[in-house]
Amino acid sequence: MAKTLEPMASGALRSRAVLVGPERAPHRSLFKAMGYTDEELARPLVGVINSHNEIIPGHVHLGVIARAVMDGIRMAGGTPVQFGTIGVDDGIAMGHRGMRFSLASRELIADSVEVVAEAHALDALVLIPNCDKITPGMLMAAARLNLPAVMVSGGPMLAGRFQGRAVDLSTVFEAVGAVKAGRMSEAELFELEEVACPGCGSCSGMFTANSMNCLTEAIGLGLPGNGTIPAVEAARLRLAKQAGMAIMELIARDVRARDVLTAAAFRNAIAVDMALGCSTNTVLHLLAIAHEAGLEDEVDLGVIEAVGQRVPQLCRLAPAGPHHLQDLHEAGGVQAVLAELAEHGLVDPGVMTVTGKTLGENLAGRRSRLAAARNLRADVVRPVSDPHSRTGGLAVLFGSLAPEGAVVKAGAVAPGMLRHTGPARVFDAEEEAVAAILDGRIRPGDVVVVRHEGPRGGPGMREMLAPTSALAGMGLDATVALVTDGRFSGATRGAAIGHVSPEAAAGGPIGLVEEGDPITVDIPGRRIELDVDPGVLAGRRARHAPPAPRETRGYLARYARLVTSASTGAVLKL
Repeated sequence: MAKTLEPMASGALRSRAVLVGPERAPHRSLFKAMGYTDEELARPLVGVINSHNEIIPGHVHLGVIARAVMDGIRMAGGTPVQFGTIGVDDGIAMGHRGMRFSLASRELIADSVEVVAEAHALDALVLIPNCDKITPGMLMAAARLNLPAVMVSGGPMLAGRFQGRAVDLSTVFEAVGAVKAGRMSEAELFELEEVACPGCGSCSGMFTANSMNCLTEAIGLGLPGNGTIPAVEAARLRLAKQAGMAIMELIARDVRARDVLTAAAFRNAIAVDMALGCSTNTVLHLLAIAHEAGLEDEVDLGVIEAVGQRVPQLCRLAPAGPHHLQDLHEAGGVQAVLAELAEHGLVDPGVMTVTGKTLGENLAGRRSRLAAARNLRADVVRPVSDPHSRTGGLAVLFGSLAPEGAVVKAGAVAPGMLRHTGPARVFDAEEEAVAAILDGRIRPGDVVVVRHEGPRGGPGMREMLAPTSALAGMGLDATVALVTDGRFSGATRGAAIGHVSPEAAAGGPIGLVEEGDPITVDIPGRRIELDVDPGVLAGRRARHAPPAPRETRGYLARYARLVTSASTGAVLKL
């Protein structure tokens, strides 16, 4: 007669409600149909959420990462239970209707992790993302579920080489504009596309995927090395095994996601965000994760701007500079940045991390046989005493054009564009703006305004890498600003101001801008102004008729009805 399982001594494992007692024989029978033994079912059940697919280069190798995670779980006495999530490749989705689904997929990812973990009473989670919306979606799920959780990404792609220099995906996007401008041949463009993305991993610059994987490490939910160990290195597999072992220690100590995701930990992540000069998308995602952790009153645009005012920018990684993630890894990675900031009191070393030790203990080398964290390449990670900028790489702007805020990657803006006033060139869709740029209809000094691309109006808040890359390729990125209620890829550089809130679809002033209106961008002053008399704007508002919704069926229509402002993370209404 088969034995029945007895409750574990701790009595704290959720899976016991599914697996223990005579009445759970049917449940155990279903597990045994998959080959699980009684010995495996007596151990903690750890969900391994693997976003592997064959449409995203950052995810194509995640099956190998998942196997290493499961090896680590088994070595430490747990039973891994693997399941998957969807994913969208932002580069492939860019510039067409597909990009409307990218940000919206974040909510589906969070929901799907919640559904499977709750339906099967899993005890803990190891989450394996790698790209733009998958990483924040999984972080949102971890915060919502508040189980023991560790994240381990698939790691960054190596940079490509073209004509003696390091290149990446953004180089290819910008080359399209260079071909249109006659500055590059189509033969050279083909040669570049062959080498720019040399293998698996998240695209090699400080774009959104790598930004979020670095911030996962900075906030304490990823092990040291999570953000920067290249996808192709064996160290990435060792890290995955260590993540599998770490989750068992967290279960034993009952350390849960929200024990790590504290307000202080968010401030640490924001500090690293500013020091690295990460993607503007991190603002959306950090606000959304804080919302899931119940910290929306403690982590908002004001906090992000306050941290940015006191934390200097120490790195200029592609597209803002010549270095890529492999260079940051050589410099000591995120831990080197944290060590620089900790030395000057710019992060809180007392926060808990998934190593089971505090950030300060990790930096001191007490986690393992590793030496204390230190900066190994001052050309990549500048010391706090000699930063690229005395303020952070991101800036939050307010003003008459964005009463609820807008965001810019200040560290990637040419000095001459930090303050700029110019005439508005108004477009109601991204495609219209791209056509005007590539047709030569945009002139130096213009301010390109792209509206009705916000979370609700888009819907889906498309990224604007195509127009910003076109401006760069045409040689206009140092003389033209682009302002939108949509958002920008982490690969964007130039005076690109996104997340303008309220968006046009919510009655924001950006919906009232007319061709030729003067717009002032003052990044050092943190202002963005529509220089039009308020009485004139009131008259326009009285006559204004918003366009009909672009989507009336399916997921995007439902998303548009439920999504909130970018200024609060574009989360869904409860």
